[in-house]
Amino acid sequence: MLVCMRTTLNLPDALVEAAKRRAADQGTTLTSLIEEGLRRVLAKEPTSAPHEVTVFDVDGPVRMLVDPADKAALAEVLDEDLHR
Repeated sequence: MLVCMRTTLNLPDALVEAAKRRAADQGTTLTSLIEEGLRRVLAKEPTSAPHEVTVFDVDGPVRMLVDPADKAALAEVLDEDLHR
């Protein structure tokens, strides 16, 4: 027996309309399209590699490596930018 959960999602109107068009073009349902997208995202290995963050200063952009999963490090970089 297949058990499905009903869930309410709050999505931007433009995103839903684009998804509906894509589903129609593919001859599938919006639910199937969303399910496929979620499966693809969940199948990806999470990355913990640092990402480059560009902070703009009066002297020009400064590039910093920050792991976006490390909220403290990300907040520190953003706070430093505010105090420049």
